Amino acid sequence: MMRTHYCGSLTEAQLDQTVTLCGWVHRRRDHGGVIFLDMRDREGLVQVVIDPDTPEAFATADRARSEYVLKISGKVRKRYAGTENANMVSGQIEVLAKEIETLAVSETPPFPLNDEFSNVSEENRLKYRFLDMRRPEMQERMVFRSKVTSLIRNYMDRNGFLDVETPILTRATPEGARDYLVPSRTQPGSFFALPQSPQLFKQLLMVAGFDRYYQIAKCFRDEDLRADRQPEFTQIDVETSFMSDEDIMQMMEGLTVELFDTMLGVKFDKFPRMTYADAMRDYASDKPDLRIPLKLVDVADLMKGEGFKVFAGPANDAKGRVAALRIPNGSSLTRGQIEEYTKFVGIYGARGLAYIKVNDASKINNGVDQESGLQSPIIKNISNETLVALVERLEAQTGDLIFFGADKAKVVNDAMGALRVKIGHDLGLSTCEWAPMWVVDFPMFEEIDDGKWTSVHHPFTLPKGSVEEMKSNPGAALSVAYDMVLNGTEIGGGSLRIYTLDMQKAVFEALGISDEEAEDKFSFLLDALKYGAPPHGGLAFGLDRLVMLMTGASSIREVIAFPKTKTAECPLTEAPAPVDANQLRDLGIRLREKPKADAEQA
Repeated sequence: MMRTHYCGSLTEAQLDQTVTLCGWVHRRRDHGGVIFLDMRDREGLVQVVIDPDTPEAFATADRARSEYVLKISGKVRKRYAGTENANMVSGQIEVLAKEIETLAVSETPPFPLNDEFSNVSEENRLKYRFLDMRRPEMQERMVFRSKVTSLIRNYMDRNGFLDVETPILTRATPEGARDYLVPSRTQPGSFFALPQSPQLFKQLLMVAGFDRYYQIAKCFRDEDLRADRQPEFTQIDVETSFMSDEDIMQMMEGLTVELFDTMLGVKFDKFPRMTYADAMRDYASDKPDLRIPLKLVDVADLMKGEGFKVFAGPANDAKGRVAALRIPNGSSLTRGQIEEYTKFVGIYGARGLAYIKVNDASKINNGVDQESGLQSPIIKNISNETLVALVERLEAQTGDLIFFGADKAKVVNDAMGALRVKIGHDLGLSTCEWAPMWVVDFPMFEEIDDGKWTSVHHPFTLPKGSVEEMKSNPGAALSVAYDMVLNGTEIGGGSLRIYTLDMQKAVFEALGISDEEAEDKFSFLLDALKYGAPPHGGLAFGLDRLVMLMTGASSIREVIAFPKTKTAECPLTEAPAPVDANQLRDLGIRLREKPKADAEQA
């Protein structure tokens, strides 16, 4: 082996030992004829000292520049008093070099990789990702991710799960996003699809008798991208037979508790369960951030008889919602701050943000003193009786501020749910650092048009109740589904699955999937359900999201070695890219010419 130790692993335990290191020059300093090199590898940094009394090594160090690859042999010694660095594992020692060999030289990098790294565009970072990942911050994240996956595998193995690979080339199935398609050369005109998840294959594994399966699986979705989305991502995919939904949640809680305890020293106490209905009512989100104690309160019933149409309209609309959010001591917010929050909710489709400041709650009990009790442009449009009832329901106190959302329920939920979290963070209202939870009892379907339904999760989720109950009122049907939420981010979702033919056909029927379409797309699943499928269910964690949260990264791109941009491009390899005409001919594909207007613009 070329080296005896990693740079970042050296400590006082190696004092007086002769070691050989291999790594990159992170920083070079020349102090009065003595050269200092901070050498870097994946484990971290160590300081190397080169004295003039080793002329050959000194000459090599003198020629070295940032990102040169060096092999250094020398003796470990304590740093002089006052020069220690408590921020480094190797900060109590240094290596006095005796021999230095240059293994590779480097051009000047397009951006600095040391502490001067700042204001480097993401595009440039991704174009030179092999350099970006040399930075200690990125190396630490990649090492952290590797340790997480190792711990996951150990946990699953200990609990009797089998690691089984499922196909990457499969057929298109409706799972809520567009598929990436792969043309078949041997079957012209036909296409494979890259899997959005291993869902159907893992169900087939349960039918096959492999009652505990897991896989750290690559998945692909051709969808619009955000900070926590990528066209290709990694799932911790799990499926079990003969376990209840509570059993599965307990098993996955155990994994999460072990992960956070081992990796971060964080000990989770409990994972509260909350129904979807309660989450939407109180937090306007199916992934509530429980660190923020603020809750929404429905006030539509108070507003139905008011002449103020902004509130009365949604209050009298079956698909509307009027919700209030009380901010303790929020009346100190300035008009400028309120205007900024008004702009913020506009991002989510809200047409405004009504508010009331509670200047003196004591003057409201026996009628409203508009001059000193409440302050708002809207109170003149609302009766005193309703204002008193409103303040009582919200338990508003002197100095509080009440924000209102009034619109279609989706707009109110999106806007007020996001506002609740933003205000909570802006005002420092978080009560803890980590808040894990489960959201359960999701609706089975959501309406997309009058009388037309789509699956909230996927069409293989088991509904609660009987086939007849689900058929008679699909809008009221609940599913045996569960999402694990952490700090307002869904990190895992799962359900019990349909395992009988009659229920699967009934769900397809509710979704408007005809017998012919079901047979065409899912014949292999339907056939499997005829041959003794066990009760089964599972869950999938988003590995990228999980590591992002655990490392405090701002985006999953920060914890993926070679991610795509927000436009699903790879600046490093310049993918996607045109292919040779002969390749297209082999696949029976001919590209349409650009329309004339497009060609001229190009």
